[in-house]
Amino acid sequence: MRTRRTWLAVPISLLCVAVLAACGSSNSSTTSSTSSSSGSSSSSTSTPSSSANSSVAALVPASIKSKGTLTVAEDASYAPDEFFAPDGHTVIGMDADLAKALAGVMGLKANVVNATFATIIPGLTAGRFDMGASSFTDNKTREKSVDFVDYANVGESFYTKTNGGTSIASISDICGLTVSVESGTTEEADAKTQGSKCTSAGKKGVKELVFSTQSEANLAVSSGRAQLGFSDTPVAAYQVKQSGGLFKIVGTAYAVSPYGLAMPKNGLDKAVLAALKVLINNGTYGSIFSKWGLQGIEIPLSQVKINGATS
Repeated sequence: MRTRRTWLAVPISLLCVAVLAACGSSNSSTTSSTSSSSGSSSSSTSTPSSSANSSVAALVPASIKSKGTLTVAEDASYAPDEFFAPDGHTVIGMDADLAKALAGVMGLKANVVNATFATIIPGLTAGRFDMGASSFTDNKTREKSVDFVDYANVGESFYTKTNGGTSIASISDICGLTVSVESGTTEEADAKTQGSKCTSAGKKGVKELVFSTQSEANLAVSSGRAQLGFSDTPVAAYQVKQSGGLFKIVGTAYAVSPYGLAMPKNGLDKAVLAALKVLINNGTYGSIFSKWGLQGIEIPLSQVKINGATS
């Protein structure tokens, strides 16, 4: 989700989506801009370059190799993982850079397209996309539909308004509160699960405000409709940093789980796994995470695997 504009540079119409952003998308083509039924796509001016590796390229399924292009879906509302550049259509960020680098190693060009988060996995299974690189938590439920190549370890965090917000120590304290989340995310599921625990314990439940993008979920917090925003820890931290004091992190991060690159069950996972190992070994992987201030969520080579979820 995300050279990037500062929060104050965001137009009023997008103000809340940038400070309040959380899941990304982008077009990784290097020269052209296109559109799709799922959203917009565009080229990035800072595409990382990686030389093709013949042994890795040999693992790419013939149907993708013949196209020469890897169509990558991202929801560009999740800075700094994936978000829109100042031009409003180019997707930039950690996942966008990583997708481009992986494609290069596989001997392909990456075409990163914007898509609403909840539509990405259905789009993969329907053949509209070749890969989803949008801060997906790899879990057993999602593994039934798609394969994942795990590439980072990330927890979840809450944030609130600095003035007039609320205070919690952990997720068990959100009983009776209104929480904004993006549709289809792990946070949506976790808030719902905690709400059930609250009512089972005789406490008030959790009121969830569910939005199609993280940007809208963030707006609910800034406008006071929700007392808490809930997103992946690096995304929450980025929004707090960019908000100019509007937001603050509340409580402690929890539930560290693997991020996974999602793809159809067509064998592409083996090529992506091999390409990721190349990028880790040559330093490109680390430099991408450092570029976006995401040091600390990288995983060592020994933890890079296919479908590594434990729950």
